[in-house]
Amino acid sequence: MAAVSQAGESERQIVVFTLGTEAYGVDIASVREIIVMQKITPVPRTPEFVQGIINLRGRVIPVLDLRKHFGFDVKPPDKDQRIVVTDVDGEIVGVIVDSVFSVMRVPQSAIEPPSPMVTGPEAQYLTGIAKTEDKLIILLDISKIITDAEKRMLKEIDLAHAVLDEGDS
Repeated sequence: MAAVSQAGESERQIVVFTLGTEAYGVDIASVREIIVMQKITPVPRTPEFVQGIINLRGRVIPVLDLRKHFGFDVKPPDKDQRIVVTDVDGEIVGVIVDSVFSVMRVPQSAIEPPSPMVTGPEAQYLTGIAKTEDKLIILLDISKIITDAEKRMLKEIDLAHAVLDEGDS
């Protein structure tokens, strides 16, 4: 989602979060809300990166661990972790991140396309690199993080029969 700054330059508004020591950003249009960590109910026979499900105001949503999805070391839960609730092609999905840094506007001129040297399956997630005064932010396409195969697996999770304690949300 591109906005226009007061100087007339096109800009993108992104939610910036961390995984490990790196800063990542996703377009704010794909983010519904950011919530503190809460009890996640595991669901049997799901892919390893699917942490489980949560009850968010009466709606059951799957939660993915981005660390596991990207192959990073698993980190014990802490007070900074957040669940970024996203809308991925009409599916509401939560993703666990180490912390949420900020929401910022980045001029389009400060965003470079990913380098052709970046290859492999992870390269499809990258939409660019935002250069700010103090850091580089890796911009991700959240809808591509969840591949078509993973989307099918998420739909196969029988959420209707998952037992949730209604008092947890």
